[in-house]
Amino acid sequence: MSKNIPPRDRLIFALDVPTLQEAKNWVALLGETVTFYKLGLELLMSGSYFELIDWLLAQDKRVFADLKFFDVPQTVAAAVRQLNGRGISFTSVHGNDAILKAACEHTEDVGVLAVTVLTSLDQKDLQDLGFKTDPQTLVLSRARRALSLGCAGVVSSGLEAPALRHELGNQFLIVTPGIRPIENRPVDDQKRSVDVEQALRNGADYLVVGRPISAARDPRAAAEDIQRRIAAVLAER
Repeated sequence: MSKNIPPRDRLIFALDVPTLQEAKNWVALLGETVTFYKLGLELLMSGSYFELIDWLLAQDKRVFADLKFFDVPQTVAAAVRQLNGRGISFTSVHGNDAILKAACEHTEDVGVLAVTVLTSLDQKDLQDLGFKTDPQTLVLSRARRALSLGCAGVVSSGLEAPALRHELGNQFLIVTPGIRPIENRPVDDQKRSVDVEQALRNGADYLVVGRPISAARDPRAAAEDIQRRIAAVLAER
C-alpha cells in the first residue's frame, strides 16, 4: 500500500453538526487549515449528507464517511455499494468477520476502516459489555482479522497504535480519534486519548480532531496550530 499522504491531509476535522448550513459555515471558517472532513451520523440524519459530500468535493476537500456500519452482512454490503463512485476516501465498519468481509467485497473506491474499540470505552466498559480481555488485546485481535479480510486500515486509539505497528507492520492505515491535550478534562467522554505528537509517534496516519478545534476560542488558529504540530513531528522522520 502506498502511503504518500500529504501532511495537511493527516488532520481530519470531525464535522459534528446537525445541519448542512452549519457544516458549510465551519468549512468556510476553517478555510485552508483543514482539507479533510469526517461526516458522521448526526449529519446523516440531517437529510443533506450526500449533498454536503458533493459540495465538499467541489471545494477540493476529502471526505471520511464515518457511519460505523453494523448490520447483517447483506445490508452492510448494500450500504457500502451506495458510497461507491462518490469520491469518498474512507468509510467505517463495525462488526464481525462476515460484516467486514461483505464491506470489503462490495467497495470499489472507498477504503474500508474497521472500528476496533471505541475511544470512549475503557477496561471497565469492556467488562460491562461482556469482554473478558483488555482494550489492547481486543484491538489487536480485531485489527488482525480486519486486515486479513481486506480492510484498508483500522480506527484505533493512539494508545494501541504502537502494538498494532509492532505486530502487524506498516502497510495499513491507522486513523486515530480522541485527540486531546495531555491534560484531559474529566468531563470529556474520550477515555483512551492521546495528544497530537503521541498519536503520530505511536504510528497513527490520520488524526480525527473535533472539540479541540470546535471549542477553541479561535478554531481556525487551533486547526493551524495542529497542522504545525503535525508538520513538526513529520520533520523528525
